[in-house]
Amino acid sequence: MKSRITKILRYIGFILMIPITYFLVSLILTYIPVNNDNDITKNDHSIYLSSNGVHLEIIIPKKNLDPLILDGLKFEDQEQFFSFGWGDRIFYVETPTWGDLTFVNGFRALFVNTSTLIHVTRYSKTQKDWAEIKINSVQLEKMNSYISKTFQLDSYGNKVLLPGLGYFKNDDFYEATGNYNCFRTCNSWVNTGLKQSDIKACLWTPYDFRLLKMHQ
Repeated sequence: MKSRITKILRYIGFILMIPITYFLVSLILTYIPVNNDNDITKNDHSIYLSSNGVHLEIIIPKKNLDPLILDGLKFEDQEQFFSFGWGDRIFYVETPTWGDLTFVNGFRALFVNTSTLIHVTRYSKTQKDWAEIKINSVQLEKMNSYISKTFQLDSYGNKVLLPGLGYFKNDDFYEATGNYNCFRTCNSWVNTGLKQSDIKACLWTPYDFRLLKMHQ
């Protein structure tokens, strides 16, 4: 009996070590910066970061968006800023805030390779809680390319809009490429976009707070 209890406790301890190890390693990698040597004197464009407390998103002025991204997007003429986020299909749609999180959706998103969506929100002007990032033309081009490649296209080469799934009147969801898991989250997608665009970022992070702090 005692031996059985010992085995059970060891098993429980092993199970608990998995999330603890993930948390500790992710924090360490979050605080290791990359792309620190950017020459800010050449940065004449602005992009922005925003978070709703769950999902971090990248905002780009319409005038700086690649026409390939704008093509097929739903928007009005007065909407001048486009916010892009990426995430698990069910988690994104059913969990707009932490208060909507359920154990099943959280577990599924983190530990199962799930299908994904791009969340696009349009604004007529900048918002006070956005973190501005000054970048150059080459970085802007790389960021446009990164976002463009994340849209999943149909057999005719068109973006796939999912009507009626937006939270408000100024946002929509589109089919996306890639799969979501605990190593590739909505926030690590943003971080990867910054890294690949040679913009200051974390070595790797599943969180939003460090990226926002870097650029505020």
